[in-house]
Amino acid sequence: MKKHNFYAGPSILPQYTIENTAKAIHNFADTGLSIMEISHRSKQFIAVMDETVALFKELLNIPEGYSVLFLGGGASSQFAMIPYNILNKKAAYLNTGSWAKKAIKEAKLFGEVDVVASSEDKNFTYIPKGYTIPSDADYFHITTNNTIYGTEIREDFDIDIPLIADMSSDIFSRVLDVSKYAIIYGGAQKNLAPAGVTFVIIKNDILGKIERSIPTMLNYQTHIDKGSMFNTPPCLPIYAALQTLNWLKNNGGVEAMEKINLEKAGMLYNEIDRNKLFKGTVEKEDRSIMNICFIMNEEYKHLETDFFEFASSKGMIGIKGHRSVGGFRASTYNAMPKESIQALIDVMKEFESMKA
Repeated sequence: MKKHNFYAGPSILPQYTIENTAKAIHNFADTGLSIMEISHRSKQFIAVMDETVALFKELLNIPEGYSVLFLGGGASSQFAMIPYNILNKKAAYLNTGSWAKKAIKEAKLFGEVDVVASSEDKNFTYIPKGYTIPSDADYFHITTNNTIYGTEIREDFDIDIPLIADMSSDIFSRVLDVSKYAIIYGGAQKNLAPAGVTFVIIKNDILGKIERSIPTMLNYQTHIDKGSMFNTPPCLPIYAALQTLNWLKNNGGVEAMEKINLEKAGMLYNEIDRNKLFKGTVEKEDRSIMNICFIMNEEYKHLETDFFEFASSKGMIGIKGHRSVGGFRASTYNAMPKESIQALIDVMKEFESMKA
């Protein structure tokens, strides 16, 4: 039976990425060595790093004056690293979910934090609007896609202070204007590579404006100066990321991917809205195209376990919703084929015909 991988992260990767990375584990670049054991200082791996940075810049149309870094520590380490490097007196944050809350907590260690708006009052089922961003803040931080709750900011804000975005789960899913951002960062384990590497796109001139001393490993300038090679980088995930970027380019780039993602999400949301058994969990205007959350309608709530078991028996893997939301979550990242979305829709229709 074919398995359809809807896990939120670590999540589905292109077969191209898996197959090429598996080959490199056995024999990397005809060296007779594994990618897992070759020196990161070797000319073969330096070529991988250079190509990965170049493709990142090409696919996202990153302008001059920005650096692309590959670091360890996950996106969670960036919650502290950003204010350590950037926060002088005050920062502004938008609270749209669990990861935004964690980022806010870390920023408070370094200065004043103005939470300009929050959707916690309705369990993060919408993206706040109509708030004011303080003009004297050092930066404004947003989490563009909320994997747990299924909301997404799908626009590039045009503001007068530096904009910083956690794009862990929607990077490369839509066309974006990088020039609107001072920093874009994220963990790789959603749309890019296995867990273990963190990408940071940083505008170089945002740095060097605070007075505090920064530990060497937590200083962005360290990693810019050394090309992400100050210490041993996560070589295997970076190599896998390069494969994903090649796959993305071969399939038409970010613009083509956005079109496909909108189509996939539209298919599943249409079924959720049509099906008697299910309903969405967030405001329609704020629905994510990466993490689609839905629950049983109240009168069918008792069938939740039955549906999960039925869907699992049909090869739907990882559709259980996060414990803070319940219900179900289908993560539809770039590598998710349209056929898997249709397979889930067919399962939902079949279960409806049996139970409604």
